[in-house]
Amino acid sequence: MTTPLRKDVEKKYTWDTSDVLLNDRSFDEQLSNVVDETKSFHEQFNQTLTTKATINNCLDEYSILLEKITRLGNYVSLNIATDQSDDLYQTEYSLFNKRYGMMMSNLSFVESEILEQDDQLLDEIINDKSTYANFIYWLKQEKPYRLDKNVEQTLAQLSSERSMPYELYDTTKLLDIKFPTLEYNGEQIELTYNSFEGTLESHPDTELRRKAYTAFYDTLKQYEHTQAKTYDIHLQMEKNMSDLRGYKNVTEYLLKPQKVDESLYHRQIDTIMEKLSPIIQKYGQLIKKVYNLEKITYQDMKVPLDPDFEPEISIEESKEYVINALKPLGEDYIKMVEDAYNHRWIDFVDNKGKSTGAFCATPYGSHPYVLITWTNLMTEVFVMAHELGHAGHFDLTNKHNNILDTDVSLYFVEAPSTMNEMLMAKSLLKQSDDPRFKRWVIASIISRTYYHNFVTHLLEAAYQREVYRKIESGESVTAEKLNTMKREVLESFFGEDIEIPEHHELTWMRQPHYYMGLYPYTYSAGLTIGTVMANRIEKEGQTAVNDWLKVLKSGDTLTPVELAKKAGIDITTDQPLIETIDYIGSLVDELERLTDEIDNK
Repeated sequence: MTTPLRKDVEKKYTWDTSDVLLNDRSFDEQLSNVVDETKSFHEQFNQTLTTKATINNCLDEYSILLEKITRLGNYVSLNIATDQSDDLYQTEYSLFNKRYGMMMSNLSFVESEILEQDDQLLDEIINDKSTYANFIYWLKQEKPYRLDKNVEQTLAQLSSERSMPYELYDTTKLLDIKFPTLEYNGEQIELTYNSFEGTLESHPDTELRRKAYTAFYDTLKQYEHTQAKTYDIHLQMEKNMSDLRGYKNVTEYLLKPQKVDESLYHRQIDTIMEKLSPIIQKYGQLIKKVYNLEKITYQDMKVPLDPDFEPEISIEESKEYVINALKPLGEDYIKMVEDAYNHRWIDFVDNKGKSTGAFCATPYGSHPYVLITWTNLMTEVFVMAHELGHAGHFDLTNKHNNILDTDVSLYFVEAPSTMNEMLMAKSLLKQSDDPRFKRWVIASIISRTYYHNFVTHLLEAAYQREVYRKIESGESVTAEKLNTMKREVLESFFGEDIEIPEHHELTWMRQPHYYMGLYPYTYSAGLTIGTVMANRIEKEGQTAVNDWLKVLKSGDTLTPVELAKKAGIDITTDQPLIETIDYIGSLVDELERLTDEIDNK
């Protein structure tokens, strides 16, 4: 089956990006107006921020402009995500990026001038607990790392250029890389990023799956040097920024916006690499037994344990499953879910040029948008619950905070999404006592939720840490170095009994997360909080739900440690992480027990 063009897909299964625009005027006109407004703003407030009143008035206007810029930026990003090959989308995306640097340059004086003021004035604003007290407090923490006002303005003007490595990576990945068509049992099977990640990498037919893996990674091999050079440019930019601002290393520079220290970062990686590894190796041996494999490889780790029992589900049917699972979160939350399905907040279809994977965009002043590529497999309800977790989180955050207090730490940001996946699993397990159904649900939790967040992304994080160690020592990276580091991480985690085939270390080429700071490790950090919170909700009911909803409304007004504490979880210790790893171990044990029960019937 050939992947359709965007113009040929059903409109009702696409999202409506017009909602995010500011008004009915054309995008070009709206962008031009906002550019002019940033110029006028600069003329009005530049060199005037010397009193509480002027600073607060300035931040009122600043917030309005940021919302407008954010909405226009989301408009072009959402469109290009659905079709990288569309000329109009490319033109509008490029136009916004060119104007973005200019707009941010016009606005850059705000933070610089505020930080030029005496601490006494800043403390007065903070102590007054005004609308912008939290913003001023965190801005003040950046004082030691701020550069001269004119330098900050120049860096702001170059902000779009700093995103170019990621754009080049995405263009190479989605437009330039051409995969071969697979021939299997007389059929022609199109191999693309979406077909591979959506179905083929977890296909129960071992011969087809392994053939797809080999073809996929052999193709990536042809582009490794371009992608490595692109990544190295990004890394050197981060190193330069870290040095310019006076951070001790790139890791400290990238963790600063997350509002966590290095101990939480290293603990997450080290503990999982050590304590989860044997559990996942044990799970691999279960796959080997169920599939009667002569050997178990990296190519086999995502297969369903019972492929004949893999339920199919339509988009319409998924809505009821998601609503039933998330009902504990209350009527307002469910209303958001219903609106997402009913009012085209979700893009379900597959088409040429569409971004891979799934994500949720949450433009301030508009509603959330979810991108997914629906495969009609039941596991998609976990993906849907995950992305709607982001939607529900930022829907509440945006409604209860000004735009300057909504940039939630990456350390916490995956907690609401992964917590929803756990609620989905718990909901499904209550629906039947049939051992095959229970095994399917638990296997889905392992292969979809935990393998994705505690293995795939955590191994990215372990590899990424080694990359930054190279960069911090003054080195650059090449394809050969990246391949070596990635293979060492994979082999360390999976051990001797799970084989890593040739070229599969090139999995570093698959993820865009490396262009997003220290993002990969936060998936496991979020799921740690999500797991403990879901268990709290199951045991304590409404009391736990009330705590969680308060957390979701808090936005960026609390640190990750404070947010977790508000949810009744202490992440200053390793206890929640150990609890989660033990829980994963218990799930694997239960899979073994259910498999024996099914086999002995």
